[in-house]
Amino acid sequence: MDVVLLLTMAAAGLSAVSSHAERQYHFVYEAKTMPEAQRYCREKHTDLATVDSMEVVELLNNMSGQYNQLAWIGLHDDWDTWKWSMSDPRFYGPGETEFRPWGTGQPSNRQSYQCAYFLLGKWGDTYCHKTRRVVCFDVTGPSATFVFINTHMIWTEAQSYCREHHTDLASVRNEAENQQILELFSVGGHFNVWIGLSRDSPVPNPKSWKWSDGSSSSFKYWAENKPDLSTSKVCVAAAFDNSGKWEDSDCGLEKPFICYTAVPVSMQVIKVRVEKPNGVDLNDPAFLDAMLVEAKKNLRAQGLDDNVQLAWRKQPGGQVFKKEEKKKKRDEL
Repeated sequence: MDVVLLLTMAAAGLSAVSSHAERQYHFVYEAKTMPEAQRYCREKHTDLATVDSMEVVELLNNMSGQYNQLAWIGLHDDWDTWKWSMSDPRFYGPGETEFRPWGTGQPSNRQSYQCAYFLLGKWGDTYCHKTRRVVCFDVTGPSATFVFINTHMIWTEAQSYCREHHTDLASVRNEAENQQILELFSVGGHFNVWIGLSRDSPVPNPKSWKWSDGSSSSFKYWAENKPDLSTSKVCVAAAFDNSGKWEDSDCGLEKPFICYTAVPVSMQVIKVRVEKPNGVDLNDPAFLDAMLVEAKKNLRAQGLDDNVQLAWRKQPGGQVFKKEEKKKKRDEL
C-alpha cells in the first residue's frame, strides 16, 4: 500500500557569523552611544541585538573572540514612554497623544521622575510622591472642560480623586487646551499642578525593560547585583569579561555594540511515498518522531546544515499520512 508523506523544511540563509535560525549577529567595534548605535543598526542591518536565549548568549560569547569589554545590546528601560491616564483612543486625534510642550531641559528623564506637572504653560517631570495641586477634566464627546483642584495630593491620589469626581486627570491634546489650563490661573497666581501624564508606573524606581526591535522576550541574563538602577537613562550592555552577562549603564556612554540582521526563512515541501509496514500505525507519534530523526541523519550525511528544521505537515483531518488512491488503468485497445 502506498501512502503520501509530506515533509516540511524551514531553512534559513546560512551565515558565517550566526548559527541562530533567523538572525545574523554583527559586532561593531566603533564606540557609540546607545541611541547612536540603535540608529546605525537600523540603517545598516535590522536593529540592535535581541538576546532571547542561552543559545544566543553562547553564540555572542563565541563571536566576541578576544574582546572582553561591554557592548550595547537592544535592551533598555523605556524611559520615553509617556502615557495619559485617560487612555481611551477615541478621545485623541492624530498626533494628539504625542503633544508635549516640555520646558527647557525637560523631561529630565531621571529614573525616578515618572510623573508630569504643568507650570506656566510648560511641562516638567518629577517624583510622583511629591504633593501638588491638581487639574482634572470632564469629557463630553470630543470636548474637555478643565477643573482646578486647590488641594495638594501625590500623583496617584490626584488620579483617584479626578476619576471619582470628574473624568480623569487632565489630558492636554494641543496648544489650545494647554492655554485653557493656563487661563485657570489668570487670577490667584501660577501653580505647579499635576496633569495626567506619567511613565509606565507612577511610583519611584519602576523598570520597564524593552527590546529595541519590539520583541516580547522575557529572557534575562543579568550579572550579579545587576541591574543596580543607579543611572538616569538606563540601557543594557553585555559584559564579555563576564560570560556576556548584562549590566545596566547610562545610554549616553560610548561603547561598541551588536547589531542583528533578520534572515528570511524559506520553506520546502518534499513528498515521499513509502510502503506501509505490517502492524505499524503510520500516524503514531512515536513512529513519526523516529522517522524525523532518521531523515535528519540522512540530510546531515548529505551535507545539509543543522539550521534546517524538519516537521511533518498534517493532511486535512489532522493526520500526517493518507492512503494514496491508485489510478485505474485504461483498457488497451
